[in-house]
Amino acid sequence: MTERMRRVNESIRQVLSEALPDLKDPRIGFVTVTGVVTTADLQHATVYISVFGGPRKRDATLRGLTAAHGVLQSAIAHELKLKRTPQLAFEYDPTVEQGMRMTKLIDDLAPGPDDSDDDDHPADN
Repeated sequence: MTERMRRVNESIRQVLSEALPDLKDPRIGFVTVTGVVTTADLQHATVYISVFGGPRKRDATLRGLTAAHGVLQSAIAHELKLKRTPQLAFEYDPTVEQGMRMTKLIDDLAPGPDDSDDDDHPADN
């Protein structure tokens, strides 16, 4: 990926992140835009999102974002001076959920502060 495309992707991510709280669709829950991948011709952009909530909330949020894609594309066109405004497609990004699951597994395996050996630190007498 070229440096220009990285800047375009990051700019689109930032504009969308700022525009999402203004949407009034009740289906759209707590959403974080985790990444954007735009095609080189700027025709299409895949927007990866993370949603707080279960699968039902995630599906409702994706439907709400798909319905609001015109408003979001308009925000991109207004904020960024691109040759074309890409057509947006929204996809759920499972990496946040996977990261939380991995952190929990590591925490379950790691010894807690009460599990440390007292032999390492002699008591003061």
